[in-house]
Amino acid sequence: MDYLTLKTLHILSMVLLLTDLDPVTAFTAVLASVNCMGPGLGAVGPSSNFAVLTDFQVWVCTLAMLLGRLEFLSVMALLAPSFWRR
Repeated sequence: MDYLTLKTLHILSMVLLLTDLDPVTAFTAVLASVNCMGPGLGAVGPSSNFAVLTDFQVWVCTLAMLLGRLEFLSVMALLAPSFWRR
């Protein structure tokens, strides 16, 4: 994994930790969303699903999934102000 991917995993995991998720669930939920690999561990483990998460937590995982599917550099380029200048 490159630096941008690791930094994004770290930041989004910290956001989920601030919403009172345990560390294992927070990290693996973001990791599962970015890599589109299925279930994580903890509350979003193999015998459960993402229904236990709040709406905000699901939106954070949705953002992680978009970043993972659209590739990080293309999403970051769209967010950069220099991309939209002529």
